[in-house]
Amino acid sequence: MSKEKAQILDQEGIRRSLTRIAHEIIERNKGTADLALVGIRRRGVPLAERLAERIMDIEGRSVPVGILDITLYRDDLSTLAHQPLVRSTEIPFPVEGKIVVLVDDVIYTGRTIRAALGALIDLGRPKVIQLAVLIDRGHRELPIRADYVGKNVPTSRKEEISVRLQEFDGEERVVILETPD
Repeated sequence: MSKEKAQILDQEGIRRSLTRIAHEIIERNKGTADLALVGIRRRGVPLAERLAERIMDIEGRSVPVGILDITLYRDDLSTLAHQPLVRSTEIPFPVEGKIVVLVDDVIYTGRTIRAALGALIDLGRPKVIQLAVLIDRGHRELPIRADYVGKNVPTSRKEEISVRLQEFDGEERVVILETPD
């Protein structure tokens, strides 16, 4: 059983991080023209929806939000389960020519993002793909980095980051867990 070691962000910290990321996305892309957010299932989805709300509050323009399931694109699919649970990808807009910001909760090795890139490109050819994450914990195995980061949290490989969101966990916080040997 993993033991909680430290709290990294509380509810207000998550809110502030997402507001800052929303401002950075708008600034970098000089507004919201051709912008779309795509949340990586599971926790990337509510984070993408929250970013879209922040962008609406700031710019007064709505940004489309999609949901990306990467299950069949994972390089560890054979080790996950005999019958992996595949959920639907729901992207109700063409990605062709869009500035797509992929959204996830934590970036670690980069393999989830590699899978997401493959899944997204299979849907069309975006103009640009950017990456927004709430937490960057380091330990990359692939040459992938986030364009927008809520918080950099150096961790050991014996630690785990747990992003807890109201939608799934009934609470709002980010914690480091110590995993047993």
